[in-house]
Amino acid sequence: MPLKAPETAPTAAIAFDRLLIIMNDLRANCPWDKKQTLESLRHLTIEETYELSDAILGGDMPEIKKELGDIMLHLVFYAKIASETNDFTITDVLNGVCDKLINRHPHIYGDVEVQNEEDVKRNWEQIKLKEGNKSVLGGVPASLPALVKASRIQEKARGVGFDWEEKSQVWAKVEEEMQEFKNEFNAEDESTIDHERAEAEFGDLLFSLINYARFININPENALEKTNKKFIKRFQYLELKAQENGKQLHDMSLAEMDVFWDEAKKL
Repeated sequence: MPLKAPETAPTAAIAFDRLLIIMNDLRANCPWDKKQTLESLRHLTIEETYELSDAILGGDMPEIKKELGDIMLHLVFYAKIASETNDFTITDVLNGVCDKLINRHPHIYGDVEVQNEEDVKRNWEQIKLKEGNKSVLGGVPASLPALVKASRIQEKARGVGFDWEEKSQVWAKVEEEMQEFKNEFNAEDESTIDHERAEAEFGDLLFSLINYARFININPENALEKTNKKFIKRFQYLELKAQENGKQLHDMSLAEMDVFWDEAKKL
């Protein structure tokens, strides 16, 4: 006999309780949900997070709402699994994050005074160290994509005062790294290069560019992803126009393709 589904809730608290009830029902009665573990859900959660990221970059509010719901379900799912082994419950999770936020915002819940956002970030990192973190960089996940990780590393270092003072200094570092990379890999020189050294210098150059982006309030991950999407859109236009003209891209010259590419840029 089918279970009675909980009705749509009028408030956030009741809606959250509705989700918990549904999660309990699914875990007890659905063959797929019964089978899931923390490990089996992990890659699905990562996928959902990227889907949320795509929706945010696309400014698609209905899709953002949907993806937030999917991620919320995953969070509840993890807590449900942990409760079955008596490790923790969703209540423990919620109280834990509430306690952390209260402790790390003494300018709101205490008598600490701050002047700006930078003071808040600096206090945050100092409090984390007092809580037992051995390194300021210890909170940067090892599995983060390299571009995101570089941004987080720089933000963390800045939180304790390890940073450039002026953006002109950062740009000078970019130019310095660019010259060092050119010294390792001269585009006009066809001789064999030391690939390992060139790779190291290229990494330094990227790191310095990410640093400069941070100084001028550009999120490098967002910037690169928007460029990716722009390239995909233009390239797909190129493919479409080639098809309309009865041609295959691999049979076209670069000059022919550039005509359609320039059209795509104007669009």
